[in-house]
Amino acid sequence: MTEPERTAPHSGPRLRLGTRNSPLAMAQAYETRARLCAAHGWAEEEVELVPVLASGDKVLDRPLSEIGGKALWTKELDQWLGEGRIDLSVHSAKDVETIRPDIFHFPAFLPRADRRDSLVGAASIAAIPHGAVVGTSAPRRAAQLLNLRPDCKVVTFRGNVATRLRKLAEGEADVTFLAAAGLERLDQSEVGTPLASDEWIPAAAQGVIAIECRADDAATTALLAAIDHGATRAELEAERALLAALGGTCHSPVAVLCELAGETLQMRAALFSPDGADRIEGSAHLAPGDQAPVAALAADLLARAPETIAAHFRAAV
Repeated sequence: MTEPERTAPHSGPRLRLGTRNSPLAMAQAYETRARLCAAHGWAEEEVELVPVLASGDKVLDRPLSEIGGKALWTKELDQWLGEGRIDLSVHSAKDVETIRPDIFHFPAFLPRADRRDSLVGAASIAAIPHGAVVGTSAPRRAAQLLNLRPDCKVVTFRGNVATRLRKLAEGEADVTFLAAAGLERLDQSEVGTPLASDEWIPAAAQGVIAIECRADDAATTALLAAIDHGATRAELEAERALLAALGGTCHSPVAVLCELAGETLQMRAALFSPDGADRIEGSAHLAPGDQAPVAALAADLLARAPETIAAHFRAAV
């Protein structure tokens, strides 16, 4: 890994923003910088982008769950943030572990983009050809697909958006899934068909840009608070509370839809067995910040889960 040039501690509003160096991660960093500069009246140069090559971008031939899980997206940025080589880091919230080191916190979540999955290669789940090969490395997508379409075959499909589209074009799979928000941020929305959330439940935290800094860095925390989006934070905190209560890991097939309607959060969650044969659902309504109904929903789901599902959630064993 190439280390960035060492710089003296910044003065004034200058910030060093760490990001993975994939095209989508860079697009998220550009959005973060633009919102910070607009909020504080800064010139673009006052927020320096510091690209980092993440471990998760290096190993593409195996599922994340086999090589270290979601931490592979964050560990290099965590190291640089902890050492003070960057002041803040930008993540896809979906890729951030549920339990984070206490030395970091999230002063800002940007307004949520489209939370749905997009299907690439077919117009709908029903339109996927019988016996089709579906490329995905996400346990949630694989299990949810097999629950609806047990005739399909799932193969591991990893890499950034361009890599997965190339693999699809080369015939490694017939269809695949991509996050609608990611396609939107790359100006490629036309390549996929967003799946209606009443049929297909998305991932917790999907479509959200999370901004992290050191918990003891009061100055950066205050600067980032100016771009925090309250409605998105309410949804994210509830979704992450559900994952924590379930004991979910990157192996756990869990889908969550949580939307703020007026002053109430409406949450729907589904747990699956990895082969899609078993599925249980539940729902909850709660006020933002009140995670007791979330914990109750998690307990209810785990209590009703057959062993084929429960075995994949830490809280159940």
